[in-house]
Amino acid sequence: MELFTKNKSLPLPARFLPKDFDEFVGQQHILAKNSVLRILIENNKLFSLILFGPSGTGKSALAKLIAKKVDAEVFETNATTVGINELKKIINTKKYSQKKVLVILDEIHHFNKYQQDVLLPEVENGNIILIGITTENPYYYVNQALLSRSFVAEFKKLSYEDLNIILNRVLEDKKNGLKDYELKISKETLDYIIHYSDGDARKMLNAIDIISSYAITKNIKEINLDIVKQIIPQVSFKYDKSSDYHYDHISAFIKSVRGSDPDASLYWMEKMLISGEDPRYILRRLIILASEDIGNADPFALVLATSALQAVEFVGMPEAEIILAQVVCYFACTEKSNASYEALKNVKEEIQKIPLKEVPDHLKDPHRDKETLGHAKGYLYPHNFKDGFVVQKYIDLDKHFYFPKDIGKEKELKQRLEKIREKIKNETT
Repeated sequence: MELFTKNKSLPLPARFLPKDFDEFVGQQHILAKNSVLRILIENNKLFSLILFGPSGTGKSALAKLIAKKVDAEVFETNATTVGINELKKIINTKKYSQKKVLVILDEIHHFNKYQQDVLLPEVENGNIILIGITTENPYYYVNQALLSRSFVAEFKKLSYEDLNIILNRVLEDKKNGLKDYELKISKETLDYIIHYSDGDARKMLNAIDIISSYAITKNIKEINLDIVKQIIPQVSFKYDKSSDYHYDHISAFIKSVRGSDPDASLYWMEKMLISGEDPRYILRRLIILASEDIGNADPFALVLATSALQAVEFVGMPEAEIILAQVVCYFACTEKSNASYEALKNVKEEIQKIPLKEVPDHLKDPHRDKETLGHAKGYLYPHNFKDGFVVQKYIDLDKHFYFPKDIGKEKELKQRLEKIREKIKNETT
């Protein structure tokens, strides 16, 4: 198979860049044969693109493929190194060229608002075609005006099948791959390398490059798992506490606990911990969940979460994950109610809609002005009455905000509250 380059002195990722869509692996949700994006590219209908997604999924490969297919002046640069003056020089190329000007800008999320504003009018009037590449969510990092003038394409992590296709190409290709060296690698070893790569083709190819170079240097023909583990000793995860990846994982974790799935909850929890997440951060989120999603269906949940935070402070990692696992399993399996949280939202909405209520005189503090202003006059002390309850007005508002559910402990609260509300209704009508 003829590939993009035939120079074996280049790293494997460079040697196996696809030269056409038939060699492009993965991203079929945007690059399938009849997809809009692919049809437009193949027919030289060039327009600005923002490509985002994890590393090693084909963003730069697609940009280079587009650059080969179109008749344009191509400039490749990186937002971490290019300055405004250099950017303006690239833009001004249009004045001296009859061709389109294609700017491939890697790590576009590093551009600040002013730098992005320099690009905006040029993209809008068609002076340049921009292909912005980023691992971050562009809807957080790229100007909305620039986004609205671009086709935004999200790249997904490559699947096991995708990586396996690429790996087999490397092993079976003579011109640019490893076929001539007759290396034998067991399926178990190949699976380990794919797992290590975590959906990142560049990471996988770099690993294979190092492993094969070592084997060839040592005249090793059979590469087993022990050799590979010496070179890439452990699986690593893409995880940055300030990135979308971090927020996506904590979101999946919270939604799994809320959805009563202890297995998924434990998986996301452990993946975060292995990647270096602070267990205290996870517990702080669980403390919020204890009130927001479990609430009075199981009031003990809040006690458990706060005591677990203290226990984790005492114990530290790695044993702290045992404490976390206990809390997560309990939270996922216990009964849940968001009635308290909904009540809070109802109150906030009411405060925004109607004039604020004043405190009735009989509820005001009497310590300084009881005699002169009559504050607290007429207040009925509930404990002086049967069952510790007496009908009395606490706010000039005939509206309910809290609606308990028939779940767990909250069912008991609901039954008591219904009796109280019924008694108030009967005595005030």
